[in-house]
Amino acid sequence: MKKYAIVLLLLAAPFLVNAQAEKQASVKITGEVTTPLTITPDNIKTYEQTKVTRKDRDGKDHTYTGVLLSTLLQKAGVTMGKDLKGENLVKYVLASASDGYQVTFALAELDKEFTDRAIILATQIDGQPLAAADGPFRIIVQDEKKPARCMKQVTELHIAFAK
Repeated sequence: MKKYAIVLLLLAAPFLVNAQAEKQASVKITGEVTTPLTITPDNIKTYEQTKVTRKDRDGKDHTYTGVLLSTLLQKAGVTMGKDLKGENLVKYVLASASDGYQVTFALAELDKEFTDRAIILATQIDGQPLAAADGPFRIIVQDEKKPARCMKQVTELHIAFAK
């Protein structure tokens, strides 16, 4: 009996690994939000898409397609727009990647009432899905000289107050 159980477990292992990999393909929006969100490759398509062109490490201009972070944060109930004032101006977004890399953005950097610069959660480069090493989600910051905050494999956007 134990022999059959082991064989069944070995046969099921690839499916369990695939299920785990698919489960990880999301971005959670957490913290100071009224409606925590989970963004997946499927539901991100329901948001208005924005294109940002920026030079990548290969020295070439590429067009990235994705959703403005401000749009996703508004959907999660993050204080934005006319309500982003006073104590809310010390809130920030801590973006995390699957490898533990993290970057921060002040909410005002993302709000269209403060800036015209586009910061998107990209899912495509030059009309194609992001490479597995970069995606499925990548933050692209328009017009920033260094690409250090154009992080790959984004998994979470956590909103908090700076202390």
